[in-house]
Amino acid sequence: MAVTRAAAPEVLFVTGEASGDLHAGPVAAALAAARPDVRLTAIGGDALRAAGAEVFVDCRALSAMGFVEVIGAIPRHWQLLTALERRFAEGRTRLVVCVDYPGFNLRVAAAARRAGIPVLYYITPQVWAWRRSRLTTMARVITKAAVILPFEAPLLTAAGIDATFVGHPLAEHADTLPTRAAARASLGIGADARVLALFPGSRAGEIARHWAPMREAAAILQRDDPTLEVFVAGAPGRALPATDLPVVTGASGAVYRAADAALSKSGTNTLEAALAGCPLVVGYRANPLSFALAKRLVTLTHVSLVNIVAGREVVPELLQDAMTGARLAAAVRPLLDASSPVRAAQVTALRDVAALLGAGGAAERVAAMADALLG
Repeated sequence: MAVTRAAAPEVLFVTGEASGDLHAGPVAAALAAARPDVRLTAIGGDALRAAGAEVFVDCRALSAMGFVEVIGAIPRHWQLLTALERRFAEGRTRLVVCVDYPGFNLRVAAAARRAGIPVLYYITPQVWAWRRSRLTTMARVITKAAVILPFEAPLLTAAGIDATFVGHPLAEHADTLPTRAAARASLGIGADARVLALFPGSRAGEIARHWAPMREAAAILQRDDPTLEVFVAGAPGRALPATDLPVVTGASGAVYRAADAALSKSGTNTLEAALAGCPLVVGYRANPLSFALAKRLVTLTHVSLVNIVAGREVVPELLQDAMTGARLAAAVRPLLDASSPVRAAQVTALRDVAALLGAGGAAERVAAMADALLG
């Protein structure tokens, strides 16, 4: 007998920001293809909508980053958690898929488990960086964990969590990145041009803090070499300060491929650079209070994911007051030189990091885990 939509088992995806929605979308699409009897609902965005999920809360209303910034978001998170508890009590939800966003999603997972609903957690909390005490909670509320960094599975397994390394979702697109020649042609860049790319960030606060030093570094380098071309990677829906530099939106992989080197904020996009083979310097400025708290709580030696995955410094990191235009320019200058041994060493190290991220197919692996939990 055909399953009606009203009676279809519900799989709820919970994301808290655009990046989580972006990674959840392919999983939802793969699950929908494997289990057309399932109803997909979500706290998400455009990627989950495109996969066919019914998005009843837009995740952009939740997004917050930094210790200080998160405080203002607490009331709406509690209201939503209460609404989810009522939803779970109705008995329609058969599986909850939490994606990243740990401060909220660990509470969602706990609420789901209290209601007897299994929880698949994709892109788990970064307990290797801070708050390792969360492992106890994770072992209690997560049914199955799908992790995206190779060193995470052993750490979680040792804490009693059923964890599987599924590969990094960015590795999915490594084989589809354009060649250097194709990327340059698409951006109107000459084959012999020297190109610097700027990645100031996707959040308004990041752009506000990173733009001035990155633009100053570019100006210094262009004074030294007027032929140097500079491109800015913009984020969809985020305005940059007025600039005469060309801005490319929604094509970060192509920008990395086309560039000889990049200045980039810290984040997942540094792994994009590794997959594209683009040397880079990482700079990051946070809210001063958030940074001071992070220094007390975070146990890592490095902040960029490239260095964390490598377990050593592969790319230079300039943080807070050290992120000045002059220092950024000095650090990236040798990376723009094709004959520089500094550049050659970093390119080799980035290739090793890319290999550690696994092959494509992460979304299909996570969808298969979800299918198994549905039974």
